[in-house]
Amino acid sequence: MRFLFAFLASCLTASLAASPAAADRIKDLGGFQGIRSNQLTGYGVVVGLPGTGDDNLEYTVQSLKAVASRFGLQLPPQANPGMKNAAVVMITADLPPFAKPGQRVDITVASMGKAKSLRGGSLILSPLLGADGQIYAMAQGNLAVGGLGAEGADGSKIVINIPSVGRIPDGATVERAVLTGFADAPNLTFNLQRADFTTAQNVALAINRRLGAGSAHAIDAVSVAVQAPVGADIRATLMSEIENLDVVTAEPPAKVIVNARTGTVVINSAVRVGPAAVTHGKLTVRIDENQRISQPAPLSQGVTAVEQRSNVGVQEEVKPMFLLDPGPKLADIVKAVNAIGASPADLVAILEALKEAGALKAELIVL
Repeated sequence: MRFLFAFLASCLTASLAASPAAADRIKDLGGFQGIRSNQLTGYGVVVGLPGTGDDNLEYTVQSLKAVASRFGLQLPPQANPGMKNAAVVMITADLPPFAKPGQRVDITVASMGKAKSLRGGSLILSPLLGADGQIYAMAQGNLAVGGLGAEGADGSKIVINIPSVGRIPDGATVERAVLTGFADAPNLTFNLQRADFTTAQNVALAINRRLGAGSAHAIDAVSVAVQAPVGADIRATLMSEIENLDVVTAEPPAKVIVNARTGTVVINSAVRVGPAAVTHGKLTVRIDENQRISQPAPLSQGVTAVEQRSNVGVQEEVKPMFLLDPGPKLADIVKAVNAIGASPADLVAILEALKEAGALKAELIVL
């Protein structure tokens, strides 16, 4: 039986040693250059508010006069209509890649003035512009507001979430497509989300194994150039094939991230430490102030007095020193620190001391 267990253990060890490293799809590591969303912004007017609008702001009046002029209605220059039912807003949206005219996108509407709430309002037709100043979509519709606000006659009020911001699902219609240029560019360029020379080389090798030697090469730690024939249909098929290839990513650099405000400490698996001896204790000084009334004896010439008494004590919490062997892994570091009962704040102090001593083989980032 003992020989059987030994044989099974050796088989298990061999299988674990032969198991391939975990791989990721190329599409999960980045994206092709030019295939991205574009930000759109616009200016508009929300009407139909139940008395929660801007209340006679000058630019709100000008905006409503401009809206009225679209329909041939000219308001007198001195006219100053009540603006409690209207509010001027900024409109933002993300135009997805390859969006075609006629498709619809979601928009976000936010008040620019003194409007207390946009609940119940409707956005009047407004253009959405890109970074080049061209109109790419037209927005209009009824707002969905998640916030709520109420105010009493005595000035008391309650606000839940943000009632001055709302969304309109499918609130904008695309009027113009954005040219990506991927169909006739000299090469396809794949950009990694995180710069890493090893991962870039692995991506190029995976593409070359699938498409043939010389099809791809790493330009730098982020970009991989891929040779492809001209033509949208051919390149779309090629890009789909590349995105689903598996690549073994490089191990990330050793980092320790510390959030000083919350006490959160994150250590990745690449962190190593050199040989070091660590001890961590806490010194507590306590001062108690007590007052004692001194009462004189009867028929004496003394007076009642208050006597001040102070008790000063020092308490030092003694914790054993522990030794970190050369090159321990993450689990060993956590186990050693937990053994002395260190709090998150204590752990930060220990890590900073190890970094200063040159024993922490990682980048220490304090947020």
